[in-house]
Amino acid sequence: MPQADIARLLALAMIWSLSFVFIRVLVPALGPVWVPMLRALVAGIALVAWFAVIRFDADVKRNWRDYVFIGFLNCALPFALFAFAAIHLPASYLVILNAFTPLFAAVVGAAWLDERLTVGKLAGLAAGAAGVALVSRAGPIKIDAAVAWSMAASLGAALCYAVSGTWLKKRGSRLNPIAAAGWSQLFAGLELLPILPFAPAPGPITPLIVADMLALALVCSGVAYLLYFRLIANVGPTRAMTVTFLLPALGMMWGALFLDETVTLPMLGGALLIIAGTAAVLRPSPQARTA
Repeated sequence: MPQADIARLLALAMIWSLSFVFIRVLVPALGPVWVPMLRALVAGIALVAWFAVIRFDADVKRNWRDYVFIGFLNCALPFALFAFAAIHLPASYLVILNAFTPLFAAVVGAAWLDERLTVGKLAGLAAGAAGVALVSRAGPIKIDAAVAWSMAASLGAALCYAVSGTWLKKRGSRLNPIAAAGWSQLFAGLELLPILPFAPAPGPITPLIVADMLALALVCSGVAYLLYFRLIANVGPTRAMTVTFLLPALGMMWGALFLDETVTLPMLGGALLIIAGTAAVLRPSPQARTA
């Protein structure tokens, strides 16, 4: 992988791992609908405005349907699912469960792209499932129905990312990655707008909440998705998803540092199992390595 893409990958890991801390802080004040809506809408408006300043043609007339679809599957739905999960789960749990994305991608790729599920990949899937099971019993939270639904929502968000990444690999090669990063988020924010009357923000809205919201939208979505879509274009979705190797450790570190969250040994063990499973799934086959 070129050094520039390695730098993008490391920067993306730092930014995305912090996003779960921002979500955990923002959801109690803004609710699980306002947070994903503002995250996507503000990021989308900022990027589209930047396109206008630099006179960048995103070819919206031709590709708007693709941007709407990517916006829903890669932004609106997973953002909302993670925001719902953040009501009950610590940030460290969210980032660990997000690491299941490449494991889901292996299954989706096998079903959609006719990619083989080798013994190694099946072992990786089993290790990832064991990791999720271990994390679910890791503490410091008590498992009840709300927590179980929150974990299911987090895994659902990871599945959305896996499906959207596979779709981009199969059908999105003609899309400009920068254009897709901006317009997909703008459409995602617009898609969530109709739900707002049914989900008022609990408040209070303090200056810190406003600053955190801007950081989540402009940095963790705007900048991050420019990096992510550029990585998909440069090195492919499989390599781009290796960012998940770094997220659990960084996310647990940020959660402990900024939110005083407890990191237990079973949590670390579960994260290692998920990472090991991800490594097995992302490992190229002997034929691919020879090629």
